Amino acid sequence: MIVATDVHKWYDKFHVLRGVSLTVYRGEVVVIMGPSGSGKSTFIRTFNALEAYQRGQIVIDGIELSHDLRNIDRIRQEVGMVFQQFNLFPHLTVLENVMLAPRWVRRWPKSQSEAVAMQLLERVGILEQGHKYPGQLSGGQQQRVAIARALAMQPKIMLFDEPTSALDPEMVREVLEVMRDLKSLTHTGMTMVVVTHEVGFAREVADRIAFMDGGVLVEEGTATDFFQHPREERTRQFLAQIL
Repeated sequence: MIVATDVHKWYDKFHVLRGVSLTVYRGEVVVIMGPSGSGKSTFIRTFNALEAYQRGQIVIDGIELSHDLRNIDRIRQEVGMVFQQFNLFPHLTVLENVMLAPRWVRRWPKSQSEAVAMQLLERVGILEQGHKYPGQLSGGQQQRVAIARALAMQPKIMLFDEPTSALDPEMVREVLEVMRDLKSLTHTGMTMVVVTHEVGFAREVADRIAFMDGGVLVEEGTATDFFQHPREERTRQFLAQIL
């Protein structure tokens, strides 16, 4: 589903991605871990052209990500993203936030958009909050709305950029529970790439873990191999800090 080959990115003279290559297979859950400033978020944001890259190649479900706006639009319709901040429209209700993209991008009729939105709000456990505005919800509830909104476009790929980092500790668990439930959807073809520091979630849900540091992909492997048998010294140093 995602093939990134020798991806480089610069911010002026700062070389933030230094030849990163990663393949993510259909239905796979890949967790990207690493210290702050390692390039994790920048890397996954290149998958839907929120960040441009200057060298290398990225292919999403057979479509090469280039400067061609038609390709970018096609890719963005198939890739959902959940950010650190919820980015909900404060003047729209929860239900309206979830309905918005299917109505305007997919051109679904209102009845279909509303039915799908209600199903998704039920799936993430907040159907009863549909009539409220984002400001009336807790942070954890708002992030669950953001997940439902991304799912409303029926994407083939879901990207999560540290989705619990802006939450109070007691709210983290409810968001992680929703993400665990999403793994059960992988049999339908959904693919997930998650940037997170949540070790328990990574152990339980990840098919593979990729570890980045200094703009380089240092190591990747199964969750068991990564946590119990890391190959690289830099990986062992990182794990010693977080475990």
